[in-house]
Amino acid sequence: MKQANKKGFTLVELMAVLLIVALMAGVAARNFMGQTDRAKVIRTKADLKTLHGAVNMFYMDTGRYPSEEMGLIELVERPADVEYWAPGGYLETTQVPRDAWRNEYIYQRNPESGRPFVIISYGADGREGGEEFDADLYSTDVD
Repeated sequence: MKQANKKGFTLVELMAVLLIVALMAGVAARNFMGQTDRAKVIRTKADLKTLHGAVNMFYMDTGRYPSEEMGLIELVERPADVEYWAPGGYLETTQVPRDAWRNEYIYQRNPESGRPFVIISYGADGREGGEEFDADLYSTDVD
């Protein structure tokens, strides 16, 4: 008696296909994760530029920079010692934004650069220093 032609895949063929699909998924996931991190850096740089401009507007209106003690909150909450303060504050929101990794921005007066102030994001890891996506971003370096 002859065996009928069996149609289907062998276990080896199925394993090969699954291996190829897994490799493709891994490459796609790694590429997607890189794009997400790049987008977070771009968004944080845009925020730094906006915050830097808001601090300069605050200075032009009040004659002083926000204090290091109060920090960026003075952009959204009127300080008691300020006579003129822009109606609604210096940001389009009622809260100081956080960076793309949900960390608070660091506001420093008279940094080592010799400029009057700098606003810093410590990057993806939220710690000072680092490389690539963990690198610190400074408002004075943003174009």
